This record gives sequence, C-alpha cells and structure tokens, in this order.
Amino acid sequence: MAAGRVIVVGSINLDLLVRLPRLPVLGETVLGGVLTRQHGGKGANQAVAAARAGASVYLVGAVGTADGREAVENLAASGVDVAWVRRSDKPTGLAVVLVADDTGENQIAVAPGANAEVSAGEVDAALTALELGPDHVVVLSCELETAPLRLAADRARRAGARLVVNPAPARVDAVDLLVGAIATPNERELAVLTGEGGQPAREGALALSDRTGGPVVVTLGKRGALLAYSGRVDQFDAYQVRTRDTTGAGDTFTGVLAASLAAGHDLRGAVRRAVAAAALAVTRDGARASLPTAAEIDRMLAR
Repeated sequence: MAAGRVIVVGSINLDLLVRLPRLPVLGETVLGGVLTRQHGGKGANQAVAAARAGASVYLVGAVGTADGREAVENLAASGVDVAWVRRSDKPTGLAVVLVADDTGENQIAVAPGANAEVSAGEVDAALTALELGPDHVVVLSCELETAPLRLAADRARRAGARLVVNPAPARVDAVDLLVGAIATPNERELAVLTGEGGQPAREGALALSDRTGGPVVVTLGKRGALLAYSGRVDQFDAYQVRTRDTTGAGDTFTGVLAASLAAGHDLRGAVRRAVAAAALAVTRDGARASLPTAAEIDRMLAR
C-alpha cells in the first residue's frame, strides 16, 4: 500500500532515563541506577513511529531555541517533516523516566517547557498550510495545552480527516477531544476517563465508545489490546516477548495505528499492526530507539 499522510500535533521532550533494580515506593531512594539521555515526547515518538511504519509525517510542536536543535535534527533524520516545529524562549520539554530492570515497568514525570507554548493559532496555521483533508490522519496526545488540541480535533472533524487521540496523560477536562475519534487509552487512562476504577476494560471501553461515538482501542500490555465500537468488542492477543522497557510502547502503538490507517488498512488490520509494533518496542531500551520499522512489523506479523 502507498504511504499515507499523518499530522501529529504533540509534544517534543528530552528524556532522562534511569534504569533501576526496581522502582521506588513513596519516600524511598533506590541506588544503582544507570542514566541515559534520549529523545522523547509523546508527539515526537508517535511521529517517528508513524514515519518508520511507512507514513509521510508532519509534526506540529515546539522546542527550546537554546537546547532544541538536536531534537529537531533527530526528528528530521527519522523522516518527520519539522517545518511546523517552532522555537521557544522556554527550554525543550523534559521527562524523567524511571525504568525497573526486573519488570520493565516505568514511572514518568514531565516538565512541559516549550510544549506549553504551542498555541491554537499556530496549529490552525499549520493545518491550513498542510491543506488538511480526508487523506490525512491527525494524531493528538495530551502533553500540550487543551486549546491547541481542541482546535486540531475540530479542524480534523470538519475536514473529514481520521482523528486518533491518545488520551495520555488522561485528563477529564479533555474528554471532548475523543468525540468521533479513535481513542487509544491504556487501562489506567480508561479508568480516569470513565470514572470507573474497578470496571473491566471491556465494559469501560464500550461505555466510553458509547459516550464519544467513536472506536476505543484499549492497550492491555502483555494481554494485547481490545477494540470496542458499535456494541462489539474484539480482542487482539499479544505476542510473547521478553520485556526490556515499556517506555514508549503506547506511543509506538498509536503512531503505527495512524500510519496503518493512512496507508489504507481497515481499523482491525491497523490494530493488529500496532499490537505487533508495540511488542517489538518493549524488547528494547528507550522510547525512541525502540521504535520498529515497517519491515520489522511485517516480520512480526508473519510469526
């Protein structure tokens, strides 16, 4: 299938990743960590994931003037069009990521920095210049302010573009972004959005889909993913892999889902590709370095 066109409106961060023997509990210090610096940000990760999966990708976001050049160069080298990444007087966003050696699970804290400077007006100008239309897939996540995300969602709906929203971190005040969109929460985010912490994922996904009028794809980690829409739930089994680092797995899933939709796959086919891509991502360190290529996804699917 020919490469599709994906527009990502999202964050660009520098990740400080610390691998630890285990994650600390509240008030505890865990020694023995190993520090690495990596490129990250949910929007940037999703953009690179889509590009590696074969899509033509445009990223709308912001980095710091003083410290953002390397981040932009890395995105461009990864095949992402960075013409709509602005420079800000604020520093590039920063994420501190703790990863447990024993399980690969993580804890993440983010200082938004330049990401908070992305405005609705800038997003509107970018979407106009890119001639947003039905051939585009627009991807949003929640590390930006609400106003530019709402503008992008509204423009996507009016233009007839496919809209994919990764509601992470989950924000109750942004549920309206999901109207008519394909939502890709994990189980924790689903619980926040539905207000039902103890509810099974199947029931929560159906309830959220009924509320938004769009499909809900819940990522379940080692249990794969489920797709809820029109009163139906489909389960997609996970691949059995050795988990090294779960950082960026959700971004991989969302980016590859968007790329697959833009390339003409139906939703269920796109979910299958996204599940395979996420399985590959967790076998490697880091959010960006772990992102698989289209050829690697094809080989995983062939298994």
